[in-house]
Amino acid sequence: MLREIIAQNRRGQGSGICSVCSAHPWVLEAALAEARDGGLVALIESTSNQVNQYGGYTGQTPGEFAAGLRTMAERAGLPADRLLIGGDHLGPHPWRQRPADLAMEEACRLVQDCVRAGYVKIHLDASMALGGDPPGALDPEVAAGRAARLCQAAEQADASGRLLYVIGTEVPAPGGESSPGGPPPVTRPEDARATLELHQIAFRRLGLEAAFERVIGLVVQPGVEFGAAEIFDYDRTRAAALSQALPAWPELVYEAHSTDYQRPAALRRMVEDHFAILKVGPWLTFAMREAVLAIEAIEREWLAGRPGVSLSRVWEAVEKAMQRDPRHWQAYYQGGETEQRLARKYSYSDRVRYYWPDPAVQTELDRLVRNLREQPPPLPLLSQFLPAEYEAVRDGWLANEPLRLIQSRIRRVLRIYNEACRPATSAPAPNASPTPSRTP
Repeated sequence: MLREIIAQNRRGQGSGICSVCSAHPWVLEAALAEARDGGLVALIESTSNQVNQYGGYTGQTPGEFAAGLRTMAERAGLPADRLLIGGDHLGPHPWRQRPADLAMEEACRLVQDCVRAGYVKIHLDASMALGGDPPGALDPEVAAGRAARLCQAAEQADASGRLLYVIGTEVPAPGGESSPGGPPPVTRPEDARATLELHQIAFRRLGLEAAFERVIGLVVQPGVEFGAAEIFDYDRTRAAALSQALPAWPELVYEAHSTDYQRPAALRRMVEDHFAILKVGPWLTFAMREAVLAIEAIEREWLAGRPGVSLSRVWEAVEKAMQRDPRHWQAYYQGGETEQRLARKYSYSDRVRYYWPDPAVQTELDRLVRNLREQPPPLPLLSQFLPAEYEAVRDGWLANEPLRLIQSRIRRVLRIYNEACRPATSAPAPNASPTPSRTP
């Protein structure tokens, strides 16, 4: 299915696919439900930081992540053949401080664990310098050789010959975003060609010619990015040379990372310009955070002072977790105490996403959901704090239930991507709805 989407895009039919790069269960459930209702394929990817053999920051191994996804898909009613699981930035990034040989051993094990868990789309990323490497940017030839080694490990763990690969990387490093300033430079066509050629040579050295035929994506920088409080929008004219330089072979498209917060028309133009695999992650957890805070405000208006009700303190727990362990946000947010406080809560960078699994935060989230399930709020409060969801509840498309309301906000973002990726000649799916669920 993924290869057919890519073939359609190369034929100029405007097909693309949204790749959800998140490990939060509420985001994943929203993505699976959106794919079900839209008649689409759900492509879900985990990064080497989120999920790895040691659990990553989510505490999940690849096997656990994949098994959980399949269970969610079955519960959501999404057919098994419409769920594709992938690995984003699979490589030595989590172990980059270690000597190169040890870091690559860990990376190879991660890739093999992902393959054995049923991941089918593998982004090979060994672009970062490792312990013992010369200072500065890593030699592209070394990076390509290490990526080929990762591919060899993947092929050894898979007997089906069905794995699909993505190569290359974007600036900045995975998990990051731009520094203040102008938009990032667009990848030069000659650099994209060099990346492809170096990988082809490296694959050939290891006897991986057949695997190279299954490279379906090249990660490039189309000039889009976001920071704490700014968004750099797609400019078709700046990316024209790269778009026109799509290689004739292998049959691939460009994969665009950090497309979060782009306008719908810009995402559509990106797909038309062969940036056909659109990665989205922080925007989804940003939307989730918006909905959670809105529901927490509803809870206070609705239930404060009621006998026997213990109000949740979600944001208070998040803030304490972020203060207790600042390593996930401190390097990203500048300014004084006020500026950092606001950035921690509202930034486009959404470093909050690293703290949702914190046990104290999870306890407060559970309390919030339980309180509003037991005593659903009146519609005027929904209208005040979640106006789009209010309209969906009024129209009978959405239940006045806290998790449904949160997922509705996430699904509105996903729908922007799915519409941008739909072929220009396609009509909306017969059971697609303007709001997330037909179950009131």
